[in-house]
Amino acid sequence: MAMSLTQANLSAQSVVTESSVAESTAPPYISVTIKQDSLTVTLDGPTLFILSTSLIIAIQLCRPLAVAVLIGLTTAVLFVHNDYRNFLNLGPGGTPSTFAGYVRINWLKLWALRDPFEPLPVDSTAQPSSGILLKKPLPFRCGPRPHVVGIAPQRQLDQFGSRECYLALRRILENHGMAFNDEIGIGTSCFEKHGLGLFSRYPVNHTCQGEICHVHNSDHSLHLNLHPEDANEIIQKGWGQRHPLTSRCFLFKMPVPRQFTMVYAPRTRDELRVVCQIIEAAGWWVTAKEIRMDLLGETC
Repeated sequence: MAMSLTQANLSAQSVVTESSVAESTAPPYISVTIKQDSLTVTLDGPTLFILSTSLIIAIQLCRPLAVAVLIGLTTAVLFVHNDYRNFLNLGPGGTPSTFAGYVRINWLKLWALRDPFEPLPVDSTAQPSSGILLKKPLPFRCGPRPHVVGIAPQRQLDQFGSRECYLALRRILENHGMAFNDEIGIGTSCFEKHGLGLFSRYPVNHTCQGEICHVHNSDHSLHLNLHPEDANEIIQKGWGQRHPLTSRCFLFKMPVPRQFTMVYAPRTRDELRVVCQIIEAAGWWVTAKEIRMDLLGETC
């Protein structure tokens, strides 16, 4: 049953009207240097001597079990500190950049999908009954896949594409929302709480307030909701991968739909065309309508 954006409680602040979209400006430039540091400990000569001496004395004066526990706790603290810093380095996303958010992500990580390239099971009851990408199959993406880390946020660490491609994609999304304002809204992503999102006013498959897709300001990648057949086509052709939280958990409901898919940042105009074709497929899944996107001469 269709649901309007008003019924979905999408706030006026998150949906941009036709006039405000035309006046909107791109966000300030954000460096896409997303670092993930490995845990390393470097000891110079004096420090190594002091540490070795301290361990020998501790073994002689204390019980071996107490020394083992102390070494284990120290290692655990160093690991958690480094892992927390890497979580913060991913930037803002759907999870608060706090230690409580970090703990929540690590709890969800226990139930996360182990293989992001595992095909999504086809649902025979899904409506629409089939995807649309097989009508015009995607080309294979050139080169290796980017290195992707994180859960929420989930980001790619390389192959970000140019800022020009990112800004062109934003303009295409904004113009798409203006051209089909009776069907589609533009606003801040409901899933991420950051970044530009595309929404259906009358979603057939309910996502977070009818969200079709959103683009990330940091690494220029996207998240979309797709028909299982289209999601598998994207994975097989190298354009994206499943989100870690699209797995099944018998204890609780995952915070994203099972069709939630990451698509890598476009690096060229040709890749921008393919990404727009994928966004059309996401619109097909959420709205059950095929609405074509116009690049309007955008280049990058």
